[in-house]
Amino acid sequence: MHHPFTPVASVPVDPRKALVHEEGWQSWSPSGAYALDATPPPSSRLRAGRGRPHRPANANWATVCYRPGVTVPAGTFQGEGLLALDPGDGSPARLWAAAEPTREVPSIRLVSGDGRVAEISADGPVKEWTGPDIPSVLGEWATGLGLDAPRPAPTVWCSWYEYFTAVTEDDIHENLRAMDTLDLPVDVVQIDDGYQRALGDWLTLSGRFRSRAGIAEKIRSRGRRAGIWAAPFLVDPASDLAAAHPDWLVRDTAGGFAHAGRNWGHDLRVLDTTHPDAAAYLTDVFTTLRAEGYDYFKTDFLYAGALDGVRHADTDALTAYRAGIALIREAIGEDAYLLGCGAPMLPSIGLFDAMRVSPDTAPHRRPEADDYSQPGQDPAEFTGAARQWQHKRLWTNDPDCLMARPAVETRERWAAHVESTAGLMASSDRLLSLDRWGVDTTRRLFEGVTR
Repeated sequence: MHHPFTPVASVPVDPRKALVHEEGWQSWSPSGAYALDATPPPSSRLRAGRGRPHRPANANWATVCYRPGVTVPAGTFQGEGLLALDPGDGSPARLWAAAEPTREVPSIRLVSGDGRVAEISADGPVKEWTGPDIPSVLGEWATGLGLDAPRPAPTVWCSWYEYFTAVTEDDIHENLRAMDTLDLPVDVVQIDDGYQRALGDWLTLSGRFRSRAGIAEKIRSRGRRAGIWAAPFLVDPASDLAAAHPDWLVRDTAGGFAHAGRNWGHDLRVLDTTHPDAAAYLTDVFTTLRAEGYDYFKTDFLYAGALDGVRHADTDALTAYRAGIALIREAIGEDAYLLGCGAPMLPSIGLFDAMRVSPDTAPHRRPEADDYSQPGQDPAEFTGAARQWQHKRLWTNDPDCLMARPAVETRERWAAHVESTAGLMASSDRLLSLDRWGVDTTRRLFEGVTR
C-alpha cells in the first residue's frame, strides 16, 4: 500500500555541484549518483556527462526490473528506501533512509524547482543521516545496522553466460575437466537455468540432464562443491505445478493471477509461500537439492516474492517475501551458501551471504533500448560501482560474472571492474574457449580471492 508523500526536508544546494544518489528497488534497478541539474525538461540540452536518471523503457521492464506499480514524475529524483544528497556547497552529505528497512520501504523524492533548494518528501517513515560524502554516509548507515560480517565467498564457475538455457550435463562435464587441465582454483561449479523442465517444476529434469544427484557427485568427486540455480517464487503457467495447484499461486485483487511480468516467452505467475502446501513443496525442493549434494544456491528473480497480491495468509508482501527466504534457508541449512539475485534490496538485509548488486552483464556494453536495468556491461558497471558501499556491510557484493573469452566486447575493461569490486568471483565462459589472456586473467582473479 502506498501512502501520500509528505515533506521531509528543505536543503539549500549549489545547483552546479550538487549530486543525488537514487537507490533502486532491486538488484537490477539502476542505482547511482546524478547531477542535480540532470532532470531538465526533455526539450533542454544536457551538458555532456550530466545524464538523466535512468527510467524503464517499457511496462514489462518496469515490473521485472524496477519497483512494480511505482512511477516517478518528470523532473523528480526518487530512491526506494534510500536517497542521498550532496548539496555541493561544502555542507555535509545527507541521507534519508527507511526507518525500518526490512519491514517498510518508502519511496523518497527530491525536486528542486528553482535550483537553489532541494525539497525532500517520502511516502513513509524515514530517518536522516549525515556524512562527508554520499558513499560515506551510505556506508555509515549500513554499518549502523550492526550485521555480522559475511563469510568468505567461494570462487565459482557458472554455466549461464556461455550456455544460457541450452546447457547440458555434458557441458558441465567438459568444463569440470577443463578446470583441472587449466589448473583453475574453482571452488563451486554452479549449474544455472536449463536443468529443469519448467519454472516451478524444479525437480523435473529437462531432457539435457540425466541426473542432478549424479552430476553433483561428479563435481564433488573432483574436489569441488556443487551449486545450482532456481527462481523459487516464479511459476510458468505451462508447468505441472500451475496446472495441478492453481491455489498455490498469488492472486490479484480482481481474482486473476498476480502478474510477475513476461520472460522466457511466458507471462509469469507467483508462488504463494504463505500457503502451507506451497511452502511444504518449496521446502521439499530445497531439502532434496541439498540432500543430492548441492550446498551453493543462486536464488534468482526474487522480486516476485515481494509483489503485492492476495495471498493465502493475510500478510503484507515484504513479510511474505522474508518468510519465503527464511523457509529456503532452513531447508538448505546454515552451512550452505545463499546468493540472491533480482532481489528487493532493503527487504533482503540479513538474509543472504551474497547479493547481486547490479543488472546482468553481457558480452556487449550497451543495454537494449538504453534501459540501464537490462543486460550490458555499462549498466552493470554503473550500478555495481554505485553499490560498492554495501560490500561486507550488508553481504558480499556479487558484481556478476567474469567473461574473459575473446568474443566478449571490451573484456579487459569488464574484468577490471569485476576485480575492483573485490566481491564474489565467478567465471562464466566455456573454459576451453579461453585464449592465453582469458586463462591467465581468470586464474589471477581467482587466486586473488581472500580465503
